[in-house]
Amino acid sequence: MFFSTSYLLLAITLATGVSAAPTSSHFRSSPSSSRFARLRLLSAPLTVRVLLTVPNASADTCLSVITNDPSGNQIVAMNIASNGKLSNVQATSAGGLGQHGITDPNGPDGMFSQGAVKVNSKAKVLVTVNPGSNTLSMFSINANNPSQLTMVGNPVSSEGEFPMSVAINENATMVCVLNGGAVNGVNCYKPDQKLGLIPMPNTLRSLGLNQTTPATGPAGSASHVVFSEDGTKLFASVKGVPPTPGFIAAWDIASDGSLSAEPVKSTPSAGGLLPFSMTVIPGMNAILATDAGIGFDIFNFGGSSNGANANSVNGTENAASNLSATSSVVAIDGQKATCWSSFSSKSGNFYLTDIGTSTVTEVNVDKNLKGTIVKQYPQIANSATIDNDIATVGNNNFMYVLAPNATTVNVLQVNTPGKAAPVQNFNFASAAKAAKVTFDKNNLQGMTTFIKN
Repeated sequence: MFFSTSYLLLAITLATGVSAAPTSSHFRSSPSSSRFARLRLLSAPLTVRVLLTVPNASADTCLSVITNDPSGNQIVAMNIASNGKLSNVQATSAGGLGQHGITDPNGPDGMFSQGAVKVNSKAKVLVTVNPGSNTLSMFSINANNPSQLTMVGNPVSSEGEFPMSVAINENATMVCVLNGGAVNGVNCYKPDQKLGLIPMPNTLRSLGLNQTTPATGPAGSASHVVFSEDGTKLFASVKGVPPTPGFIAAWDIASDGSLSAEPVKSTPSAGGLLPFSMTVIPGMNAILATDAGIGFDIFNFGGSSNGANANSVNGTENAASNLSATSSVVAIDGQKATCWSSFSSKSGNFYLTDIGTSTVTEVNVDKNLKGTIVKQYPQIANSATIDNDIATVGNNNFMYVLAPNATTVNVLQVNTPGKAAPVQNFNFASAAKAAKVTFDKNNLQGMTTFIKN
């Protein structure tokens, strides 16, 4: 059977001079501790961008992470073979500086976000944030050797502070960044194959958060920016400060790329507190958002509640533009900080990671937008599972999970509902040392995949 080449791009941010990653004691909760208190203990300064590639790989995928090092952010690449396994490490300068958010104590997830680095396989481009420089950088990907990245143009201003998440639309005609610092909100660009990122007019929009630079979190911090499935809306997630819940902000995207002047903000239903990552629910005009305070939330932008409770910040439905969402909340028993998510087209299910329990939770969302837990898959104890992504390699879906406390990327095959199977725990520390790539495990962040078309 013929396999085309696949590479996996994993983005990790790395910061120097931070204290050791939290031990298991940081994950224990006392009777008086709140869900928010547990979450604060789990989020520590972390900024690493990494791209991983596998030599002689026979699959078409690449994984990338960032180091987010304050002295110089890097993209680290690992190769993916046709069996989904990773090998080797190669680093490329991201063209800016990393920065860890403010939290006590220090530990993994220093940017409080998902999407620190993203790839568009059609356009063969990668875009990453540089939170310490308030910039983002665009790279072209060599499809025959995806670990080879070439910067296009120069790093550009994010027009805000502490950029933490980036999104690229399906056709690679629009790139948007989420700023989470004292100057927060979104800003968008047109990616040009020769000039790089060109700012688009009428896309700089504020979230009005009372934040610091670097951001203080995880409570009260921004989290993730994504496009709707049809590309007509832009979403940004913001965590609450308990007992006040966070929200999903939504903007319409006009035909010229401009954003509506003000976002419509939708809060989760009762029990929801900290919307974190957002994964589009295919064909449903809806989003699954992890919620570090309870489990996960489902936001329905389709104009009908499907049994969920309407709950909008501005108190009104906006059915004409479907910017206001109804929502439902699903608890995950025993969870500590469920924050990152991805979707498998093979199994039809979502996979969520919890930094506190080091667990992957498989979730199903039915045609009525009812969410249920399918199965849980414990990973290495205290490994602090954070960013994840799912790549199609040959005829298989593989999930890649960054576990910084163990300096591993965990690989699971996720083809069949309820039967995620472990494939590899790739310890990249030795490979990084051989490649003379230095990082602090507390700063590793981000993950994205490149699939050669």
